[in-house]
Amino acid sequence: MRISALIVAAGKGSRMGGDAAAPAKQFRTLAGQSVLAHTVARFAQHPSVHSIIVVAPKGEQQLAQDSIDTDVTIVEGGASRSASVANGLAALPEECTHVLIHDGARPLVSAEIIDGVIEALHSSKAAAPALAVTDALWRGKEDRVIAPTSREGLYRAQTPQGFEIAAIRTAHSAPSDAADDVELALAHGLDVTITQGHEDNIKLTYPADFERAERIIAARKTTMDIRVGNGFDVHRFGDGDHVTLCGIEVPFSRGLQGHSDADVGMHAVTDAIYGALAMGDIGQHFPPSDPQWKGAASHIFLRHAVDLAHSQGFEISNADCTLICEHPKIGPHAPDMRAKMAEIMGMDVTRVSVKATTSERLGFTGRGEGIASIATITLVKS
Repeated sequence: MRISALIVAAGKGSRMGGDAAAPAKQFRTLAGQSVLAHTVARFAQHPSVHSIIVVAPKGEQQLAQDSIDTDVTIVEGGASRSASVANGLAALPEECTHVLIHDGARPLVSAEIIDGVIEALHSSKAAAPALAVTDALWRGKEDRVIAPTSREGLYRAQTPQGFEIAAIRTAHSAPSDAADDVELALAHGLDVTITQGHEDNIKLTYPADFERAERIIAARKTTMDIRVGNGFDVHRFGDGDHVTLCGIEVPFSRGLQGHSDADVGMHAVTDAIYGALAMGDIGQHFPPSDPQWKGAASHIFLRHAVDLAHSQGFEISNADCTLICEHPKIGPHAPDMRAKMAEIMGMDVTRVSVKATTSERLGFTGRGEGIASIATITLVKS
């Protein structure tokens, strides 16, 4: 499954009111950055999303690009929502098999909601999040109630709405005034699976919605979920002419033995991430009994752990790795190790520490029998 996100942000937001010369709602500031930047970030941080298409208002593609700091493809919107989606679908990469179509004005969508839609797409050609209607419903005219209306079987639709590419392209093959893509899908005979939505996944429509979104973001910061994990790993010396530590080949008279490339530093950091997530260790995710991991580069394991953290809504705040050995000397190579680890984890190098110590010639490291490593990771819920 190769998934792209298609973020529809081509509307003018006329119901928002205010100064007609003011930017459209998707370009307005929310908690320090544009609404669109918030929305794009939700998908850019998700490991299952491989590319992002943003559909911007006609003539405002540059404004859309300037309002975000993520590498996306921006296309021009059409005269209707359906036309805008069709333009976005046409711009999807050829390898894309599924698409998540999301309102640009829903900046608070969670990783859990995205996960739910993706999971449903494994067994369905279409899926979308929604919330069951729980309030009593009335039909009314002006300021009077005419009659009660049953809420049985009614849902409040949300996005992202996910589809198999071929199916949704067929549904968009002709102009339509459909309110959303599920309506189009149903009109073309697709069964749509309902997944779990969330009250916080609001669409910014009226001025009061911005106030509510600010409160939600502030509450998330107040109740910040912070996790700390530690990792420890050991590898013995064997034959070789170098050791691989934190992704860098260090010349040495011996090598390190292990099922993979025996990168003891990277293994400790990887296990620290798994530990912070309470999701096991390297051996659980990449069993040494599986021959496909024989000699594997350890960046595969680290990248998996990082992606897993992102899929759970966490960002890595910092990483601290200590290598314990008498030889080789780590200091001259530490800057390159930090840079390599930062590159793999998608972090600023100032948040990655790699350092070394000896064990004062005590124990197996002191006797020069191998290298040990300890690592600490801090994860912050984004």
